[in-house]
Amino acid sequence: MTELRLPAAQADVDPGRASIQFVGNATVVLRYAGLTVLTDPSFVHAGDHVHLGYGLRTKRLLDPALELEDLPPLDLVLLSHLHGDHFDQAAEARLDRDVPIVTTPHAARRLARRGFRRTIALRPWERLTVLKPPARLAITATPGRHGPRPAAWLLPPVMGSVLELGPITARPALRLWISGDTLVTDTLHELPRRWAGIDLALLHLGGTRVLGVLVTMDAAQGVEALRRVQPRRALPIHTDDYDVFTSSLDDFLEAARAAGFGDRIVTLARGERLDLEVPAPQRARP
Repeated sequence: MTELRLPAAQADVDPGRASIQFVGNATVVLRYAGLTVLTDPSFVHAGDHVHLGYGLRTKRLLDPALELEDLPPLDLVLLSHLHGDHFDQAAEARLDRDVPIVTTPHAARRLARRGFRRTIALRPWERLTVLKPPARLAITATPGRHGPRPAAWLLPPVMGSVLELGPITARPALRLWISGDTLVTDTLHELPRRWAGIDLALLHLGGTRVLGVLVTMDAAQGVEALRRVQPRRALPIHTDDYDVFTSSLDDFLEAARAAGFGDRIVTLARGERLDLEVPAPQRARP
């Protein structure tokens, strides 16, 4: 287990509240008790193109809700994989080179070569504990597969993440799962076995197709992920920002309602924030 220690929060903070603000695509800002985490930074504007590799590009259709410069000071970046719609040229040019970036070994190596000085690589099921008094955040990398075999071998490795939040003196009290750009696999059955319950799942959807091949969950796969992981609530993201997406947010909402999951789905407009209650946790064992 790896540990990252950060300076304590400088102001009074509430360990009973957390929030998620949706910026666009797979980019969200997670705040908890003075700790700020940015996921999959995508900040190019509508009409700009990003690279997917092998000479392929995709065009952004919608602007992000915020600019990088609008964000509060970041404690770390959580990056599911190194693709242009998740870490774009705007992020590479303007992100602080000293901010810790938690990601796959593949992405960590390449970002280090680009001058990012604090990359932290996690392999599947490896765990990082982030301590920023009074907050504790545990990040566990979960396996992902960015496309069917053999196409997956041509795409960058991807990870999901289970995030466990709570006061530094107690056991984790709130669990989030960020799927990353994965298709449904048997590995998803392992999540409810390892964790007693996922409070909120952030699902990367969109039905992304590259050269006709499905490489992210569409509406049907998103519903199957809900069946396997059984989160208490789910937030669909990564649905409509780029022209490679083929499965809309409305497609997923309709499929979720038909499958009986409608009451578990929460949606956010760009810039909107979801406030989360962090239950009073049990005190950690000595």
